Amino acid sequence: MEPMDWLGDNELLLFFRRSKTVMSCMENPQTFLRQLRDHDLLLEDRYQKVSRMQSIKKIKNGLYEILDRLERKQPQDIKVFWSCVFKETILNEYPTLRLLRNDLMNETFQSDIPPLERSETEEADKGKRKDVSEDEEEAEKQESSVKKKRKLKNRDVCDEEEEQPGPSSRVSPRKRPEKIHFSSPLKKGEKNDIWTWDLYKSQLPVTCGEKKGMLSRKRLADGEKCIAVGRQWFTPGEFERFAGKDSSKNWKMTIKCLDTPLGKLIQAGHLKAANYRAGCKKTKKALFPTDDVTIVSEEEEDKDQDSDQDSSSSTDISTAGTDEEGEREEQTDASHDSGRKVFKVTCGPLAGYLHEKRFATGTLGKSIRTETKWMTPMQFMQEACPTYLSWKKDIECEGKALGDHIKANILMIHEVWCDCKLCKPQSKDLNDEKNDDECFICKTEEDEFVVCDKCPRSFHQKCHLPHVEDNIIGDGSQWVCTFCVYKANENLYPKELEREAALSRTISQRLLHCQYLLLCLRSADKDQIFASNPCGILERYSSVIKTPMWLNNVAGKLQKKLYQTVGEFVSDVQLIFSNCASYNQGNAGYLAMGNRLKELFDKEFNSVFKISEQTVG
Repeated sequence: MEPMDWLGDNELLLFFRRSKTVMSCMENPQTFLRQLRDHDLLLEDRYQKVSRMQSIKKIKNGLYEILDRLERKQPQDIKVFWSCVFKETILNEYPTLRLLRNDLMNETFQSDIPPLERSETEEADKGKRKDVSEDEEEAEKQESSVKKKRKLKNRDVCDEEEEQPGPSSRVSPRKRPEKIHFSSPLKKGEKNDIWTWDLYKSQLPVTCGEKKGMLSRKRLADGEKCIAVGRQWFTPGEFERFAGKDSSKNWKMTIKCLDTPLGKLIQAGHLKAANYRAGCKKTKKALFPTDDVTIVSEEEEDKDQDSDQDSSSSTDISTAGTDEEGEREEQTDASHDSGRKVFKVTCGPLAGYLHEKRFATGTLGKSIRTETKWMTPMQFMQEACPTYLSWKKDIECEGKALGDHIKANILMIHEVWCDCKLCKPQSKDLNDEKNDDECFICKTEEDEFVVCDKCPRSFHQKCHLPHVEDNIIGDGSQWVCTFCVYKANENLYPKELEREAALSRTISQRLLHCQYLLLCLRSADKDQIFASNPCGILERYSSVIKTPMWLNNVAGKLQKKLYQTVGEFVSDVQLIFSNCASYNQGNAGYLAMGNRLKELFDKEFNSVFKISEQTVG
């Protein structure tokens, strides 16, 4: 679903007005202009005129004139404009448009302009346009009449200048009001320093030869692969070789931002760069780590020699990224990682849990976990009801619209230029988002998990039953957890009429059922109270309890196939609950925990083995 489907015409026009200066600075706009022409938003003669221009400055001015004219003359077509330029083929060629689309999707652009100021601005614009519209229309009619009478003998001579009325015309030239002229995106004498714009606070469009990419400022300062081309990341030296410019071996001069070499931006203090000759730093950590510890390894970068010896631009890798932008982003990341808030959300008949640490925007970051999968807020809304239009309004969170929590800063939408793993994910990050960030059994987070290909659960190899051996996960085939295997086969077994008949079954006949039951218990024991041997933890436990038993012990015996019947397995589980009741007679809290798990086990056992209610009674 595109933002044009739920945003109003006024909002789209306001966003267009704010964005036209940025769009006018896009490099090589031929494809962009062709798209406008093909959708009847640009006349053929104006398209040809701008396409033939050679000067970069004139191209930008011409592009701005086209956009400005579209806003003034065809405001009813703004929705069509956004629809045609947000096609995937256009977004792939112009990263600036993708940034603008993300801004529009998240509805964050309106926060840049206070509501009162926005309304006053719109009223002022209407007043100005009303005052000059009659003069402008009359002047344009006169110009058009003169042009029709002229003979087009030297059509290609004047490619980059506007045609003026001929000297034989009786029409006296009329000076239009200054506000009505197609204005240049830059004031006279002003430099086109896009690296100072808010839109490019964290990344810049760069080129090297014919290749284009987006440069991450923070990654450059940290000495990491910092230039993205599609979903692939390059170091500056690798990007230089990718563009076929490796013979120069001086990326600071060959890689440019709007014809300005990166070396000049580094020297002027607009960029900070690590010493890439020391190697490229790579990190290995979980998608959402529990702490700030990062395992760092260095690998030699192939022949990335830097001929520019400017010491002010070379920073030690261990201290890189200490500039103001880096500090701001590190604080943002820390706030996301440290949060552990989970909110129950609903949308129509669908319910799930929103995890704050996974939330980025409505379309980025699969932050809502249902029983079957992780989804972004937009996907959650569309699955609940495809006709819903606004995820901020239609998703309820604790009795309020999700948008109210965002306004109250309980949930924070990431900035448009954010380059965290949620906002700028690589293919591995997207795969990681499909599954839980913690083990479904022991509730701890580590780097390595075995993930189910049918559900969102993740496991440690030894927490799952049966244990997952290395040769199973190393062959590249799909792996399905015991929960999913049981659900797929629960109707294949005959119905048991009596509890005694179920208990007498050999364990080999119902091993899957017993594994499923024990996994349910261990997962429900969220604080791992009953997981480990209590003898070394609880005071005088051995003197009170003669036969200790705990869940990990039962799991070990089940894994080693030490049980002969289902009844033996059930007896060990029930022993855990009876020991809890005996030892905690004066402790109501732990006694309640044991009773809760016992009730869960009895209920699941009757369901798994299909024990009839009459037999239980």
